[in-house]
Amino acid sequence: MTFRTSYITHDEIERTMRGWAERHSAVVELTSIGKSLEGRDLLLLIIGHDRDRVRPAAWIDGNMHATELCGSSVALAIAEDVIALHTDQKTVRDLPLHVCDRLREILFYVLPRMSPDGAEAVLREGRYVRSNPRDRRAHVPVPRWIVSDVDGDGLALLMRKRDPVGDYVEAPDMPGILLPRTLEDEGPFYKVYPEGRIENFDGHTIPNPHYLSDNDTDANRNFPFGWAPEHEQTGAGSHPLSEPETRAVVEFTSARPHIVTWLNLHTFGGVYIRPLGHAPDSKMDPADLSLYNQIEAWGTQYTGYPTVSGYAEFLYEPDKPLHGDVVDYAYHQRGVLAYTCELWDLFAQLGVARKKPFVDHYRMLTRDDLRKLAVWDTDKNASRLFRPWKKVQHGQLGEVEVGGMDSRVGISNPPYEMIDAICEAQSKMFLRVAAMAPAVVVEHVETKRLGENAWQLDVLVENRGYLPTNILGSATALSIDARVFVEALPAASSTCKLASEPRIEVGHLAGWGRGLFDASSSIFHTRSRGSGTRRVVSFTGEGHGLLHVTARGLRFGEAHLSVEV
Repeated sequence: MTFRTSYITHDEIERTMRGWAERHSAVVELTSIGKSLEGRDLLLLIIGHDRDRVRPAAWIDGNMHATELCGSSVALAIAEDVIALHTDQKTVRDLPLHVCDRLREILFYVLPRMSPDGAEAVLREGRYVRSNPRDRRAHVPVPRWIVSDVDGDGLALLMRKRDPVGDYVEAPDMPGILLPRTLEDEGPFYKVYPEGRIENFDGHTIPNPHYLSDNDTDANRNFPFGWAPEHEQTGAGSHPLSEPETRAVVEFTSARPHIVTWLNLHTFGGVYIRPLGHAPDSKMDPADLSLYNQIEAWGTQYTGYPTVSGYAEFLYEPDKPLHGDVVDYAYHQRGVLAYTCELWDLFAQLGVARKKPFVDHYRMLTRDDLRKLAVWDTDKNASRLFRPWKKVQHGQLGEVEVGGMDSRVGISNPPYEMIDAICEAQSKMFLRVAAMAPAVVVEHVETKRLGENAWQLDVLVENRGYLPTNILGSATALSIDARVFVEALPAASSTCKLASEPRIEVGHLAGWGRGLFDASSSIFHTRSRGSGTRRVVSFTGEGHGLLHVTARGLRFGEAHLSVEV
């Protein structure tokens, strides 16, 4: 069993990661950035040679929502491809050799499973868990659903109960398949509930099922940027970073300003979701938007997924932005080129036409679409999705039927047979994004003699990467000071002394990339930009010996040059 052909447990993930670290210790390190409340390590791979040397880094996380297991597989697959680049392969995923050479100079931080407690509950019990199976809220004594196994089969799926005001009906030509009731249906009719019990049941009041009924926090509403309290944002948690998992991610990443790209993996839908999440594109930095246009083009080419604005096409309620989102944290607070991928395009499998806004896919499915789902499950998913209904006696509701939809494989995640292809496509896509990182070099230009013992050293500081050293246009306003500085220091054995200041501010260095469709690429004015990617700086001094020159910046680390003067 591997992550490319199945959805694996926390222990299996650890064995996979530990095996890589043991076999390839020169380029792979396994560490833990924290622990879940149930004591599971938040396992992180650090991939790259000379890992203590600060340089541009790419972050990948998956499975922050417990049911969305495929994110772990894709994160591990990208990690495996990067390890291969460092060990036994010159290229991967049809990438040009020079791009692979660039990737070898980038650090990768890979967190395959952000919510290990929740994922274990999903894998073990089949129950729905948003992020983690815990509830530390104080509850008033009103009815609420507690998910549990009613029939003793080890799973907690669905219950249906006949009811004259039921809003579901069984498809007459597909026994066991429930469809939304219409005016023309004759019945019998059913109410559908989560498999479990009602806490504080008074014998009459059946509460509305809620996805956070018995698990308190949605990890993707718990991050600090734009956080809003529970009465404004469902799933927010008691305060920002109230969860050990989200807190560990923020503590690790905020200490590493050299993280420049971020992939946040979810399921399902087959779509990339980019900033802005709270405002239209007219409020977005134009340079940032051009970069996301490039990401959109790669997504279309290599995965077939569209790219949408979170604000324009992924709000669950009009004019009500989501709060506490991890990509908002990465983009707005850390200045990172970040986006979300909703893996697994079930809609394409069913032949559902593209909707706009994209979020309407999830609710605007017709009865015919649901029939297609049942047929697809039989033909393409080995009938994993629909379980037979079994009559049981429920302690509170009387006779019910337990079973129905097991959404783990087929809806929340792709069939096992499709995992590998999804992994390959996403790796091909994201490795290109990671390769956009800035690449700063220092080179000797000229040493001029100013007299018998005096000299002037001219050095070139140049960014040969796609992205600028500030990464995003919007990031220049952040407290992360991304300016580049060049320092000169005589070697210990040298007799030379500096006459000029030893440190020179260079500011920001542009990258060669423009993204796509920016204003400078107009068809009627095809011109290159000026020399914003480079600066020539000069140091003066006297004496002889070795001079060490270093360019430094928080977003790229250091670049070095040593020159005899």
